[in-house]
This record gives sequence, structure tokens and C-alpha cells, in this order.
Amino acid sequence: MKLSEAMKNKMLLSFELFPPKTDKGMENLPGTIEHLCKYQPEYISCTYGAGGTNVGKNMDVCKMIKDAGTIPVTHFTCIGNTAEGIKEQLQNYLDNGVDHMLALRGDLPFGWTGTGGDFAYATDLVAYVRKEFGDKIEIAVAGSPEGHIACRSLESDIAVLKQKQDNGADYIMTQLCWDMEQFKRWLDAIRTAGVTMPVDVGIMPILDQAATINMALSRNGCVMPRKLCEIISKNWIFPNPFDKDPFDAAVDEKKAAFKEAGIEYTIRQIDEYRALGVNGIHLYALNKWKDVSEIIDRCGLRTLV
Repeated sequence: MKLSEAMKNKMLLSFELFPPKTDKGMENLPGTIEHLCKYQPEYISCTYGAGGTNVGKNMDVCKMIKDAGTIPVTHFTCIGNTAEGIKEQLQNYLDNGVDHMLALRGDLPFGWTGTGGDFAYATDLVAYVRKEFGDKIEIAVAGSPEGHIACRSLESDIAVLKQKQDNGADYIMTQLCWDMEQFKRWLDAIRTAGVTMPVDVGIMPILDQAATINMALSRNGCVMPRKLCEIISKNWIFPNPFDKDPFDAAVDEKKAAFKEAGIEYTIRQIDEYRALGVNGIHLYALNKWKDVSEIIDRCGLRTLV
């Protein structure tokens, strides 16, 4: 199934998982995938760990996804990869029935100044994969509605996205973006620039204060709209959400109130994206199924008959 073609006919639903670091996590993952597949997602993607760690377990997770009856999409980065190594790894994925990938430069490991491989950018990776494998692999690429934090300008970032399309990419998976007005401007701008690829929107459910702040600021530099900041402020855990032993007497109540408000915020954001006519909703499941299931049920993304 070519996902980019399916997106032209309907809005797709998909999830993102990551390879667990523990044996217990790997044992629990098939059950999580089974629950997620109740919603008949068109695909489930599997990340590397931050900085390209846990690469070895990525194939195992992709096999679990395939065995559950949906399409696995493997993330694949330039980090530490030679051209020949990329060719061998992707052939191994193909031999195991995995023919969809998200082509990324990848987050540089701490202390690195480059990818440490033959390719410096995702544009190079896309061109190489298309040259070596033709149409055997469907290629998704990242899009940054607020501009990649390492790019000199939003205009430059959009030009790179167009280059990815020209090099053979099939569709876009967006980075996290809570700023809906900026997303609308970006969507108009990429279309003006000639980017015609379908847009699959990445959404992180807002469930935990520390995780929300960390995701926004540690790597992505995301704008946090006033409404989201209000939710954080009204439920602030003292001394701060990152403290492992907070002295806040109402910590449990605040965590529960934040999670409920965060779920409602996520649902409203999905509503806005759907109203814009995006081609897909890609939920970061964080290897859990209950919270994303509640979000899907409450916003009506899928009607289960």
C-alpha cells in the first residue's frame, strides 16, 4: 500500500512508537500495538532512540507492527551511517517486509558536530535511497512548520523541503507544532513554493507537564501558545515539574487536572487540524495505548462498528 496515494482519498490515522530500552518494555509492546490496531491505523512508525540509540530493536518493533496487521514505517537517520551500510540495512528491512521509511538527518549525539556518516542531510539520504532502490521503498520526510531549529530561516527550511520532494520523497510527517496560526502560514507557504506532497501532522498528546516542556524546548524550540501556558501555570507543581521529590501538597490533584486539561487541548487541536483538511493525524503514542485511545474516542477520529 502506498500511503501517499491513500492520503489523497482520505485522512489517515497513525501512531508513533519507540523501541523500549528494557526487556519488560519489549514484552509489553505487542499488547500495546494490539490495542492501537483496534482503531485500524493505516500505519505505525517506529523511531530510533534519541541520537540514534536502540537501533537494533527497531527491526523487532517493525516486525511486531507487521504481525499485528498494519504497515510499519521505520525511522532512518544519517547518524553514523555510510552509504554502503545504509544500502545493506535497507535491503534487510525489505527482506523482512518493511518497505516504508521516514528519512531523517537525525538528532546529533551529545558532543558531535556532524552526522559521522557519509550523508550530512536528509536531502542526501532521500536522493541516495531513491537512486539505489527506485520505488521499492516509500519515503516520508520531516516538515517543520516553525522551521527547523538548525535552519537559518523558515524560507530556507521550506526550500529544503522542496528539495526533498525533488529528490524523490513521497509525503511529509510534520514536527510538533502547537501554534495553529503558524501552521496555517507554513501550509500556505509550502504550497506556494511548489511542495505538493501530502501532509501528515505529528501530534504529541499533552499529558505531563515536564514532558510537554521538555518536548517543546529541549530540541524543537516550539512556541507554546497562551492557552497551553495557562494550563501549565494553573497546575504548576512546586518547586518545578522536573523535581523528582516535589514539596507540593497537591501534586496528585494537579497532575490529574493537568492531564484532563491537556487531553481536552489535544482534542481541540486535532479538531483544528481536521478542519484544515490535513492528510493525516500521526499521534505520538509514547508506547502507551490508554491515553491515545481516550483521545481518539472523545474526538471521534474513528468510529468503531
